[in-house]
Amino acid sequence: MPRRDFQGQILNAASSLLGISLIVIAGLNVTHTNRTTLADEVAWVSAVLLALSCILSYLALRAAPRETRAGVWADRIFLLGLAALFLSIVVLALNNR
Repeated sequence: MPRRDFQGQILNAASSLLGISLIVIAGLNVTHTNRTTLADEVAWVSAVLLALSCILSYLALRAAPRETRAGVWADRIFLLGLAALFLSIVVLALNNR
């Protein structure tokens, strides 16, 4: 399957994970946990990376059928955003022990 066929899936997953990142941020702010842990900052990094991945995936979809650098970078940034979201959950879990 060509790489460009994955851009719709990346856009869908990145937008869903962006929503989860924002829910984590909102939950930390509501519970005032954001002052005592680094999870808030890491979740913000994740949200920015996933939003950037959404934008790049959209641009790659608009450029279809040819493959663009935006699509390649959307893949890479999506993985970084996913890792940052995972890291924020780990930081939160370790902080609440």
